Amino acid sequence: MDDPLRLSLVELTSALSARKLSPVELLSAVFRRLDQRNAELNAVVAMYDRDALFAQARDAEARIARGEARPLEGVPLGVKDLEDCAGLVTSHGSIPYRENLATQDSVQVARLRGAGAIPIGKTNAPEFGYTAITKNLIFGVTRNPWNTALTPGGSSGGSSAALSACLLPLVTASDGGGSTRIPGSFVGAFGLKPTFGRIPNESKSLWSYGDTAVQGPLTKTVADNALYLDVTSGYSPEDPSSLPHPGFSYRAKLADGVPRKLRIAYSPDLGYAVVQSDIAQAVYDAAKLFERLGHELVEIKGGPPKMGQAWGMWGAFELAAANLQHLPAREADFGRAVLASMKLAWQMTPEWFREQAMRRLELSRWCNAVFAEHDLLITPTVPFDPPPAKGPFPLETEGRAQLDWGVASFTIPFNLSLHPAASLRVGLSRAGLPIGMQLVAERHRDELVLQAAHAFERERPWHPHWPVA
Repeated sequence: MDDPLRLSLVELTSALSARKLSPVELLSAVFRRLDQRNAELNAVVAMYDRDALFAQARDAEARIARGEARPLEGVPLGVKDLEDCAGLVTSHGSIPYRENLATQDSVQVARLRGAGAIPIGKTNAPEFGYTAITKNLIFGVTRNPWNTALTPGGSSGGSSAALSACLLPLVTASDGGGSTRIPGSFVGAFGLKPTFGRIPNESKSLWSYGDTAVQGPLTKTVADNALYLDVTSGYSPEDPSSLPHPGFSYRAKLADGVPRKLRIAYSPDLGYAVVQSDIAQAVYDAAKLFERLGHELVEIKGGPPKMGQAWGMWGAFELAAANLQHLPAREADFGRAVLASMKLAWQMTPEWFREQAMRRLELSRWCNAVFAEHDLLITPTVPFDPPPAKGPFPLETEGRAQLDWGVASFTIPFNLSLHPAASLRVGLSRAGLPIGMQLVAERHRDELVLQAAHAFERERPWHPHWPVA
């Protein structure tokens, strides 16, 4: 097999189970690709011992030979460095946590490992996942395989770079304000933020008390995403907010297809976003494809309240609460942006909390009204091309002032509303960079997001077009 790392996850698991490719051969290919490109991209920042990993690959090969292959048998896995993977440090990209050795897997990693995946190491993330540019004081800057002068997004930027450069066939991601969908858009992958609780969070997470951050799949194809959900979804006592297993296979739901004619809302800007013109046009053209597939497309005006600043303040409060033991003694060890945000948290008042709670309620009512009349909502995922690898974000787009948290103009609302939302590639910008379109559905309708995305993918496939040197 010429280059197994160009395969989708579903194609790869099929090749492994059919013994057209061995786990040892696959792991060897991963190491070759890492040796070729990881120094340039800085996607994978910590690894297990290679000899130990080859021993696991040989064990997987033996299971396959015995006819005992599990769904992800022998597939190398990269774990985002905000999540525990036993025997590796979970640094959160922050100096005070650089010796934070994990003694057990998170629920998500344990389920992937239990399905046969072989965790090989950690993928880079910004400090505490608090920005959409992946860099930190421990590991440095991660770069976009499409253009290494640019960022692959964040906070799942190490995972998005590793996946799109075909360094790794399987990665974990998480999304508290767009951290799966934004990197997905910036590298052209399919990133899903499931309904809150679909995949359990780990009980020891720094964000275990919040309700906006969600573990989720970042994959090459929609079918890969469905396979990931089949393995990882379902209730865990580690996370009291986690949901029961839906009682069906997401891959089977893809095979069923879109269940009926859909009424789809389309918003070019949610009433406030400042969108690059070629991105706006590409997303509009992609949305119109659903009409050609027999669905009804309705452009809606207005939108929810702008939630970026409120989300940023909530995040600042959670950051400060999670790091009380390090403040003020270790202030110098935190990045400037994170430290400034934590200090901002001390300025919050009861009046501010009440105001933001009312804004979130207004957002929920807007979403309820949209989904009372529509099955899906389409928007752009990100309003502009990826910024430089070290930042900053643009202050304006085509002469118009950009919003605070403008990169997450379209993603933050659906973290706060708890709806499932995904980004899929719909084309390339004038600069030759991937453009993402966001699909949003009613809560608990993750399968409808996947079905609609899969219908689009069949008409406009983006795999296997990846920036592989």
